[in-house]
Amino acid sequence: MLSTSEMHSSLSLFVSFFILFSLLQPIPCFSDSLFTSDQQALISFKSQIHDPKLSLSSWSSRNPVTNWTGVSISNRTGRVVVLDLAGRSLFGPITTVLCNLSTLQILILSSNSFVGPIPLCLAQLKLLRTLDLSKNAGLQGPIPPWIGNFSAFLTKLDLSYNAFLGEIPYTIFEMSSLIYLDLSNNQLVGNIQEFKSTLNYLNLGHNQLDGSVPCFSRSVKFLSFLNLAGNALSGGIPTCFSSLKLLKELNLSSNGLQYRISPRFILSHRVEILDLSSNRLSGPIPGSLVQNPDKSRLMLVDLSRNQLTGEIPFELTNLRNLQALSLSNNQISGKIPPSIGNLTYLQFLDLSFNLLTGSVVVGLAGCFQLSHLNLGHNLLTGEIWPELDALDGLRVLDLSSNQIWGEIPLPLAGCKSLEVVDLSGNNLTGELSGAILKWQNLRAISVAGNRLSGVLPDWIFSFENLQQIDLSNNSFSGFIPDGNFNVSLKLNGFTGSVNAVTVSLDLAKGRRFDLGYSIDRVVGIDISHNELRGAIPTGLLGFKGLEYLNLSCNHLDGQIPVGFDKMTRLRKLDFSHNGLTGQVPHGLSEIKGLEVLDLSYNSLSGPVPQGDRLRRFPGAFAGNPRLCLAGCAAAEAKLPEEGDTGVGGHSVGNEGKSFVSVGAFWISAVTSFYVSLVTLLCSSKARGYIFRSVRPEF
Repeated sequence: MLSTSEMHSSLSLFVSFFILFSLLQPIPCFSDSLFTSDQQALISFKSQIHDPKLSLSSWSSRNPVTNWTGVSISNRTGRVVVLDLAGRSLFGPITTVLCNLSTLQILILSSNSFVGPIPLCLAQLKLLRTLDLSKNAGLQGPIPPWIGNFSAFLTKLDLSYNAFLGEIPYTIFEMSSLIYLDLSNNQLVGNIQEFKSTLNYLNLGHNQLDGSVPCFSRSVKFLSFLNLAGNALSGGIPTCFSSLKLLKELNLSSNGLQYRISPRFILSHRVEILDLSSNRLSGPIPGSLVQNPDKSRLMLVDLSRNQLTGEIPFELTNLRNLQALSLSNNQISGKIPPSIGNLTYLQFLDLSFNLLTGSVVVGLAGCFQLSHLNLGHNLLTGEIWPELDALDGLRVLDLSSNQIWGEIPLPLAGCKSLEVVDLSGNNLTGELSGAILKWQNLRAISVAGNRLSGVLPDWIFSFENLQQIDLSNNSFSGFIPDGNFNVSLKLNGFTGSVNAVTVSLDLAKGRRFDLGYSIDRVVGIDISHNELRGAIPTGLLGFKGLEYLNLSCNHLDGQIPVGFDKMTRLRKLDFSHNGLTGQVPHGLSEIKGLEVLDLSYNSLSGPVPQGDRLRRFPGAFAGNPRLCLAGCAAAEAKLPEEGDTGVGGHSVGNEGKSFVSVGAFWISAVTSFYVSLVTLLCSSKARGYIFRSVRPEF
């Protein structure tokens, strides 16, 4: 009989021999002979959907299964385990034949055009680990309740960017296997309950969910991404979020959250994104938003569009990794902290629409990576510091609607990356600085509503990317420059306009977060309410890309140039309150998309071009007495003289009414006088009354 040690030795030898024998056996190759039922299911699925790009053309018995698009099989069983058809432009219903793929573990049909409800039979896929049906706008109806308990292995569920409605099924809250859940951008309603799963990723943003925000206590040690933005959530911000130690991104924006932010709301130093914007939060900004500010990874803080008060806490300037800070549209007062220059990684700073006082602090020059600076609509005073020229990467500078005075400093030429500059609504004086010429990337500039003077420089239209320029409500004099009209690609209509200047923040794991400064897409020029004189340059009407042109309230004279027929994109035109003469160009009646036209209060004459398009602007020609609107045959044969009203036509005066000629008026007046006088003198009683003696009275 073998001893115990000998038995163990023999058993080990046998197991080793069996494993070696098994490894040496040939493994059945199923790659070219897909299990028959799975093959039939896939071919049937292909036949029932539309495939405009022929993405599934490889699905053929003539091709090895390993070459079938989006299909992966098990080497052990030959059954389909992965079906990934993301972004293949497929259209049609999710057919029930997919339910025959009983060994499927991953099903991804995202970014297509599938329609209809989720088939009930998908509940048969008991081994499914990932179900991703995101970004199929045609998927609709309620989320079926079985989706929360059909598979004990389901870890990822993504139904985002669809048209699902109703409440979140209670079975989803009861699941224990989920790690990743995304139901964002649907039409879901109801309350958010506590989840029993230990979630790492939760996105319920942009639905119609209401109620208060739960603590997600089961996920305290795991949750790293939480997005509940764009719902109708109410109440306060839970202080229990301070316990989410692995949290990296928290977005509660665009809800109805209110009350003060508790001083106990202190997040983990791991948080990178904090967005509480567009709520009704009130009170001061807490001094400490994160634990261990020196170790903080916080890159973005957005508390904009709330009802916050008080001053900007200096503690915010200790968040050395901060790249974006937005506190706009609140009621924040006080001065900008001088220590803001400590934020050397800051790229985006928006403090607009508050009650900030003091000057534009020199410390901002320390934020040398700054790309967007918006301090508009505050109560800032003082001059623009020349030291800001250190911001050579600055793309957006908005200091509008403050009380800033002085001249535009020449050193700002150092900000050579500027694309958008808004200095409107201040008390700036002097002439347009030559520094502007260095901003060769300029897209939009506004200095409207200041006290600038001098002549317009020849280079004012010479920026290649220029799409908007507003110099209105100043005291510019001289002539409109006649030159450099062929430089701007956008004004000439060669390239499309943009509606935002964006900055991208690089987050961990290759993720990006985009922030933008919105600008009007409309391409236009506004030089109204100045003291400009002379003729309108012909080249100005050569800007084929212009959508609005306002030269009103100046002292311009001469005739309106021809060439409007080429300005096919023009929507608004205002030449009112000048001294323009001559006729209305016929080309105006050729502009199909014209929405606003004002040529009133000039000295225009002759017939107005006929056509339905110009009849839509009845007040556009008021204040031009020699202008003829209708019945102008006589006026066309002989233009009215100075002071005449255009006999035979309907002239347009200050109130758009016809007037009697001046000569006829005086003849009628003199005749009436003499007739009345003779009548009186021929009456004895009248003579006695008129020539009676005047007796003095005492």
